[in-house]
Amino acid sequence: MTFKFDSEIQAVFDEIPKNSEEVTLPKRGDWKALREMVNALIEHRATQAPSFSDVKIKSFNLTTKDNAEIELRWYTKIGSNPGSAVVYAHGGGMVCGNLDMYDPIVSHYVSLSGVPFLAVEYRLAPENPGTGLVEDTYAAITWLIEHASELGIESNRIAVMGDSAGGGIAAGVAILARDRETPLLKQILIYPMLDDRNLEPDMYIVLFASWTYDNNYTGWKALLGEDLAGDNVSPIAAPARNTNFEGLAPAYIEVGELDIFRDEDVDYAKKLWQSGISVELHVHPGAQHAFEQVARSAQVTQRSMADRVRVLQSL
Repeated sequence: MTFKFDSEIQAVFDEIPKNSEEVTLPKRGDWKALREMVNALIEHRATQAPSFSDVKIKSFNLTTKDNAEIELRWYTKIGSNPGSAVVYAHGGGMVCGNLDMYDPIVSHYVSLSGVPFLAVEYRLAPENPGTGLVEDTYAAITWLIEHASELGIESNRIAVMGDSAGGGIAAGVAILARDRETPLLKQILIYPMLDDRNLEPDMYIVLFASWTYDNNYTGWKALLGEDLAGDNVSPIAAPARNTNFEGLAPAYIEVGELDIFRDEDVDYAKKLWQSGISVELHVHPGAQHAFEQVARSAQVTQRSMADRVRVLQSL
């Protein structure tokens, strides 16, 4: 086997005490246990993240088409007014995560790039199944366009961005935006979760996977129910099902070589290219899912963050 962790990522794992208590992984299909485990992990990482005094945060409420109230959180860097903006969907495997847990991550992007972000408290599966997560996030796009003038941005300079499940949601939003003729400048997809059929372990990746195939089944099952891996899955919910890539927003796609999403992400980039859509694709050797949250000082993290900031500042 030639795959191995990046040396700086491996060094982080090597520092974990050998006698540390082992985590009991959730059983396949147990979304409640998965939510509890992943939320605890994200919360722990958030406590270790730096704070950003140059970022201001303001909350708004959005009423969805089905009369639910969801929070939108607007992040701006003091003294910066580039005119562009990003709508952000957090990660969490479709069933986990929230805005509070992602405050440090979003604030970091805003502090580094100067670009304001609108983060969305989309409703999670299984309480909000199917295309619901994408519809909540798309509603934030339309809200931002409607409020562009008062927020000091240009309505034709809005991008959608997300990581993991949020990356898949962002890709679904890009499809909706194309279909509903809503202007969208770019889709920024960080190791996006795109394909509900990715359930069989790759023998070369499974030993490195931080987001496991069992976790993937659980997240998709919570979102799609009995439709999982069947013939009735909407490409809005699982963008890898899409068959029409014409007219989609240009994309930035990034994934680790040791991430179970690698092949579906590369395939998605290929299909965009084959439809004449510009894509910047990065596959990071020796990196697993969410590598930048595990090894913040590693060179691969520094490279990836520099690329993300560059793309944000180009909007």
